Amino acid sequence: MRPLALDLFCGAGGAAMGLHRAGFDVIGVDIKKQPNYPFRFVQADALRPPMDLSDFDFVWASPPCQAHVGFNAGWNDNKHVSLIAETRELLRPHPVTAIENVVGAPLRTTIQLCGSHFGLGVRRHRRFETSFMLLAPSCQHTGEEIGVYGDHPQGHFGCGYRIPRARSLEEASAAMGIDWMKWKELCQAIPPAYSEFIGRAALEAIRLKAAA
Repeated sequence: MRPLALDLFCGAGGAAMGLHRAGFDVIGVDIKKQPNYPFRFVQADALRPPMDLSDFDFVWASPPCQAHVGFNAGWNDNKHVSLIAETRELLRPHPVTAIENVVGAPLRTTIQLCGSHFGLGVRRHRRFETSFMLLAPSCQHTGEEIGVYGDHPQGHFGCGYRIPRARSLEEASAAMGIDWMKWKELCQAIPPAYSEFIGRAALEAIRLKAAA
């Protein structure tokens, strides 16, 4: 029987796919409909999930990042609310958890992952606060990575970015390692390789807790 992971603020399932590949069955929760989510999905407020977190072996959360994105922070504070503190409080009683967000978010004891860690063609730095020990390798940028962001693909530099934007959905999908999402979903997702890496570490943490 596979261990069970809860994927809060799940979006279209980039994190979920990585957790599945690591060895978990996954249930996703999001306040918006997610027709492309690849596993069981429950539409609900992720801060008030309609299930008992103790029924899950691992709880993953990706609260909205907009308040912490560099070009939003400051001038756009009134439009975007950070939910990291509320998410942390929700997850606090659970022994094996991870919170994902962008660089600049107020996470604790963070590690940072990059597409270059996994041989991906995307430049997407994300940070993770975990309840278990986790070490990450250094970035291995080649200078050939692309960005996946904006309202549509464009082959030029975007405002606030120093890397070229993907020129097509196909190019973006290949760079991210995701083949089931639309453009706007890709822009909000993390590559499954990130959550697979963390999911494997979570499985070890679960094993150690069970053996203690």
